[in-house]
Amino acid sequence: MTKYKIGLISLGCDKNRIDSEIILGNLSGNNEIVNDPNKADIIIVNTCGFIESSKEESINTILEMAQYKRGKCKMLIATGCLTQRYSKELQKLVPEIDIMLGVNDYARMQEHIACFFNNENQNIIECNYSDQIINEGNRILTTEGHVAYLRISEGCDNLCTYCIIPKIRGKYRSRRIESIVDEAEKLASIGVKEIILVGQDTSIYGTDIYNENKLHELIKELSKIEKIQWIRVMYSYPEKITEEFIDEMASNNKVCKYLDMPIQHISNSILKKMNRKSSKELIINNINKLRSKVKDITLRTSIIVGFPGETEEDFNELKEFIKEIKFDKLGVFKYSQEEDTPAAKMDNQIDENIKESRLEELMLTQQAISREINKKKIGKTYKAIVEGLKNELYYGRSYEMAPEIDGEIMFKCDKILNIGDFTEVLITDASEYDLLGVVNYESCK
Repeated sequence: MTKYKIGLISLGCDKNRIDSEIILGNLSGNNEIVNDPNKADIIIVNTCGFIESSKEESINTILEMAQYKRGKCKMLIATGCLTQRYSKELQKLVPEIDIMLGVNDYARMQEHIACFFNNENQNIIECNYSDQIINEGNRILTTEGHVAYLRISEGCDNLCTYCIIPKIRGKYRSRRIESIVDEAEKLASIGVKEIILVGQDTSIYGTDIYNENKLHELIKELSKIEKIQWIRVMYSYPEKITEEFIDEMASNNKVCKYLDMPIQHISNSILKKMNRKSSKELIINNINKLRSKVKDITLRTSIIVGFPGETEEDFNELKEFIKEIKFDKLGVFKYSQEEDTPAAKMDNQIDENIKESRLEELMLTQQAISREINKKKIGKTYKAIVEGLKNELYYGRSYEMAPEIDGEIMFKCDKILNIGDFTEVLITDASEYDLLGVVNYESCK
């Protein structure tokens, strides 16, 4: 079998990153993985097609990679959410694509590569749709070796009116506990210390295959893996968060006291138009419950501004809520009018300038909140995982910080620390998003 040099560019969310790592794992046995597209015989672009900006980024990246076919590159492969959604359009737009696969076809990529070359470079298009397949397999991590994302489910049944994911990824389906634990054990064996649980909605894990919520039991089983020190939970919708999960988070020392809980809005009229199953009252109740039961919990959320019909009254209600609740971490996104979604056909679409203005206003509001919260951390000591060294300062994260989205701690240490080490850092200064500190030398290992 011919051995090729393969390069891959992964776009979009953490779930897409996992797919990319599985693709690399599938191909690595018979090929060489390279980071430089100039050296690649085959270039793969794993695309995102969630909102307009991500679609543009994916198309631009494919077009950019197509230029390498003038040199060493013999094949361009496009896969992922954008190809699943727009395969016919992409065929016309970018004829340089040699193989186009959807989100359920990664296992056959090596076969398709061989078929393409054996059939005199005849294009291959295969964008199947499945409500059963969950991409699994050996992975080549694209994160630092001490941290990895772990998918616990695929697809979504929530049918939010703004979201295209159910039409791309299919119905909600959980992986079995044994399968997830087995993968986590393999990750731990190669040095992973922090696992980040992801799915389109982690709060309903297990309800489809076990007929009851099993997130707390999954976490309990994962925490038995000796080398795993941190378990972080992302993307838990507020309406299905259970008492058992909250209790497990509160009592389990390996579970980061951190929860990503996307609420999207707080106005009940907008939540109803979004087809969200929560309400303002339920969201507030769950926030209060989490904060009362889980000591020093960090809450992260995401907000959509400019949803069709969002009035000034709705927006002001949202802004006042954010000021009152004071989320530790908050992301704000402009509503994107995505075709084939119910919201795209709604009346009273909001002008882009208004969306932008509302986004900036909320970000400034949150910036002040974040600065206030961080200033209160000065003088406290945090356990931090070391992630690197720059400008003579180490940098890392505490349990309050998810990788790449929540800032970092910069700290001084005269001793040599390794990436993935844990150490104790005394916070000496703070900005809106990052912290500055000095290591407690007795904690250096």
